[in-house]
Amino acid sequence: MKATQKDFKSIAPRAAREAGVFFFCGPDEAGATDAAHQIVSLLADPGERIELSGSDLKRDPVRLGDEARSISLFGDKRHIWVRAAGDEVHDAVETLLGGAGAACPVVIVASSATDKSRTAKLLAARGDALVAMFWPPDLKSVAGAVRGMADAAGVTLSGDLAERIARAALLDTRLAASEVTKLALYLDAGPQAPRTARAEDLDAIGAPCEDDGFMPLVNAVLSGETGKLRGELRRMHEQGINPVGLLLAFERRAAQLAQLAARLGPHGKVREFIEAESNARRVFWKDQRDLIQQLATWRGKRLARLVDRLIDLHRQLLANSQNAELLLAHGLAEIARFAAPRG
Repeated sequence: MKATQKDFKSIAPRAAREAGVFFFCGPDEAGATDAAHQIVSLLADPGERIELSGSDLKRDPVRLGDEARSISLFGDKRHIWVRAAGDEVHDAVETLLGGAGAACPVVIVASSATDKSRTAKLLAARGDALVAMFWPPDLKSVAGAVRGMADAAGVTLSGDLAERIARAALLDTRLAASEVTKLALYLDAGPQAPRTARAEDLDAIGAPCEDDGFMPLVNAVLSGETGKLRGELRRMHEQGINPVGLLLAFERRAAQLAQLAARLGPHGKVREFIEAESNARRVFWKDQRDLIQQLATWRGKRLARLVDRLIDLHRQLLANSQNAELLLAHGLAEIARFAAPRG
């Protein structure tokens, strides 16, 4: 079976009852991960969680079926959680489906994969599997989700504060949820004791604003501003910015550019399009200049190459965490030089 971003919540309960393999993909990794957690929460008895990586399963496709059909030491229930990139798990899933005997649920979050990938096509027509693809949300929808989280936690947020949290979280609902939790604790708020949050409260818990942290470096690199690069890389080192966290910010911006490019089309006018998106509050007005420059640079095959390079960098960082900062600095310098205007 197949679910869209809009109908996933309505399909999820039936899928949790009837399906055994769940494949969550698309450029919105946060949305895909949230959906995977929701499926696990709906399983009758999820039991122990066994984590596997896509790269491990690519090297050993038989392992997934073995793990899914093995019995824990005490005969307890279990489910398997796989984090993969692209079509790494295709052969492993194919082997799993071809095996005999009952298997425990397998939940796969595949960044950079789409519902047109080989793995998705393998599963989409089956009644015992679910494929769901997630696109990055816009500012307005994430701000609405933030207000919903806050209401559930007993915190009343204005629209401006909800947007501030959404921007600070780079439209990642997982990060936004963390900020809402901290805010509720700071205010001693709860469903039975609601509190109204102010800007000063958000400042007090240390929520970063949209001009801090990752985005100056993200924009310098993707806009090809090589003159700013050395200073930004120095700041990355001096502030101890987490390389993987920073790379995720690049991946989210690349996903946003892919979504914008798809709506713009091959012959659209970039400036007019981004201005219209800003007026509709689908992009933050402060991002206009950067998005105009980046969308003009990263489209079509160039954007596809950027996504592939970021995926490769992600794998390198995870495989060599001791040298992650150096590897990332070299990779970002390469991308910035590629994006720099040709004089």
